[in-house]
Amino acid sequence: VISSVEDARALKPGLLHIVDRVLQVYTPTVLIISILAFLAWTLGLWLFGAEPLFQRAVFAALTVLVMGYPCAVGISAPLSIVRAAGEAADKGVLMRTGEAFQALRTVDTIVFDKTGTLTEGRPAVRSVISIDGDENNLLAITAAVEAASEHPLGRAVVEKALEAGVNFPDVEDFQAESGRGVKAQVDGETVWVGSPAFLKSQGIDLSALAQSVETAEQQGHTVIVVAHDNRLLGAIALGDALRVDTIETISQLHELGIRTAMLTGDNERTARHIAERAGINEVYASVLPADKAEVLREMQRQSRVAMVGDGINDAPALMQADVGIAMGSGTDIAIDSADIIILNGRLGAVITAWEISRWGYRKMLQNVSLAFLFNGIGIPLATTGLIYPVWAMVAMATSVTVIFINSLWQRPGMFFDAVASVGDRT
Repeated sequence: VISSVEDARALKPGLLHIVDRVLQVYTPTVLIISILAFLAWTLGLWLFGAEPLFQRAVFAALTVLVMGYPCAVGISAPLSIVRAAGEAADKGVLMRTGEAFQALRTVDTIVFDKTGTLTEGRPAVRSVISIDGDENNLLAITAAVEAASEHPLGRAVVEKALEAGVNFPDVEDFQAESGRGVKAQVDGETVWVGSPAFLKSQGIDLSALAQSVETAEQQGHTVIVVAHDNRLLGAIALGDALRVDTIETISQLHELGIRTAMLTGDNERTARHIAERAGINEVYASVLPADKAEVLREMQRQSRVAMVGDGINDAPALMQADVGIAMGSGTDIAIDSADIIILNGRLGAVITAWEISRWGYRKMLQNVSLAFLFNGIGIPLATTGLIYPVWAMVAMATSVTVIFINSLWQRPGMFFDAVASVGDRT
């Protein structure tokens, strides 16, 4: 998972690199104009038989350099990002990168993980189905194996076993197969715990539980099956409630014309049930963690895609997406892989982030337009040599001030906080 994250991170472009490339052209252009202005008032006049005006030439060259100083251009994008990030933070959304600020507004497809994203991420045991009728023994063995797992389903089983007061047997040689299940040695014999597909791949006959598993999955429950020494012990059905704002959020996204999809490692029946309740029509189920990024790559052939997730298994997909969005309650690696983090626990914050991204981009265009408007008017005037360099300095400072005011309008506290923070470090 970590390797996949690092590979995807290396491919991400930087928003500020674009500004740097613009300045790489802009700065030499200003220097060339300054030299040409000097030559025009000296060599140019001499070639036309007039007296060279050296003082005017020096004023023209210096004024072009001062007027063309790219400070306003350079701060136009970062200031809009800072303002957008501040607005987002006030609403419980952390925008970690400028790329997120730029890219989220262009997204037309948002893919959601199921557990912990569309749902609350607090699964609970709904039923215990034991082949021999000894539910406590089934709980004890399952919880003993799952105690070493970081998966929320495993934690739910452990909590249920603790509530039941059962004693856990000793476990050795714990192994996890990402997105499928776990196995370990209990009393010298192998115990498998995982999805029905995982146990089938181990040669376990599940026919005795087929009807029970199907019924539970049709009810939207996730079923984990347990086998001990190639003998089927039973199954445990777990359910997780939708977040309170999931249905409303999906509905609003559809109204905005944004396509939604669910991407989960859970089985098809359970995934379809949850997706139907949430209002999502496009479902990718039984997807292994290693394949989630590939699903997004296919989507990106025709769409700009954001991924919303919270788990370790979502990390490669979060990095592959044009914008990765992690729930603040998620795992560290998911949060580290994301461009945007939802801190307030509301799924509706996805819409908030999208709206702020659009607003911030408009603010950036305003800033860049104002900066180039100042320079576009000021530099030609500066070439006349009629403007003293000191007035060019005033004009340059004015352009920077206008950019600041436009960026921080109605938020003066952000400016003073920034000044105070600099003072604290000195």
